[in-house]
Amino acid sequence: MKRIISVFAAALFCLAASAQTPKDVKFRFTEASELNLIGKIMDNTPNPYHRVDTVLYKGFTTGENRQVRCPTGLAVLFKTNSTVISVKTEWGWEYSSVATMPIAYRGYDLYIKRDGEWVWAAAQATKPEKGRDNLVLIKDMDGSEHECLLYMPNYSEVNSCRIGIEEGASIEPLENPFRHRIVFHGSSYTHGVSTSRPGMSYPMQFMRHTGLQVLSLGVSGNCKMQPYFAAVLEDVEADAYVFDSFSNPDAKMIEERLIPFIDRMVAAHPGKPLIFQQTIYRESRNFSLSIDKREQDKMDMAEKIFREIVFSKENREKYKDVYFITPNASCNHESSVDGTHPDNYGYYLWARSIEKPVLKILRKYGIR
Repeated sequence: MKRIISVFAAALFCLAASAQTPKDVKFRFTEASELNLIGKIMDNTPNPYHRVDTVLYKGFTTGENRQVRCPTGLAVLFKTNSTVISVKTEWGWEYSSVATMPIAYRGYDLYIKRDGEWVWAAAQATKPEKGRDNLVLIKDMDGSEHECLLYMPNYSEVNSCRIGIEEGASIEPLENPFRHRIVFHGSSYTHGVSTSRPGMSYPMQFMRHTGLQVLSLGVSGNCKMQPYFAAVLEDVEADAYVFDSFSNPDAKMIEERLIPFIDRMVAAHPGKPLIFQQTIYRESRNFSLSIDKREQDKMDMAEKIFREIVFSKENREKYKDVYFITPNASCNHESSVDGTHPDNYGYYLWARSIEKPVLKILRKYGIR
């Protein structure tokens, strides 16, 4: 037993050591916002890592205010020949979760391009008490120039993010290879709750699979077609808009709010595709009659409104740019973390399930 404990302790020590600053390396730091920060729905935020200016846009609850200040979906593009890459963070509001790994909600996720594809390279997070430490993401690289895509934390506020490289190495912005601007607005699913790292939410997987730039306005538990979120979205200039609008509200709220919300989006973005997703099947409804009824009522209401109002003959011209698709995040009832949220594989299935229908719609508008 003592031997088992000793081996386990040694393994933990090795894991901890792998994230420590390499010996004898002198770092030079560059603020991430001075490189190429992509994925922002708005560029006019006083804090470059906020998604929405919460002084300019009013009405958010305390929780919603915090969420839109998180850098969900933001990523830094740069190229460097450094053999080591690290991050120093100054945090604002910090999240905590039992259903999501710390790497996802307060860590970083690094991809490096190889043979024309983004290949996962590293992911790390500091412990809360060591939040400002120099967090080494990767070391012992070969010293050749690499193109890097660094996803920022999903669910904690960042006041400063400085990317570290070794002294003598170069770092400069990388031109954005992702095309167009596609907004994804939605619930905790769109936010990426229960992922293991920031790059695994279904919108971020969709972005890597398709090469289309995603601008995420995921707000966990709070995507209910509120008028103040509609006000933000009215001011966001994009090529297309994808909504996960039926996961948080109940059937009555969907009945009351859907058409007014659609009308505002149609008026604000004429001629732009507005793609609404049905909510996914939640595994928590498998044996609970009350949850099963509530979830089915939501799904039925969304389908009813689209069938009877949006897609009706008399309204087809008015809503000609509005679409309704159905995603799938499970193939065997084994991809749920907590009965509500999918795991990484579930989000992979979701991203893949909407890829063809979304791309087919976008092609009608010359978006490729």
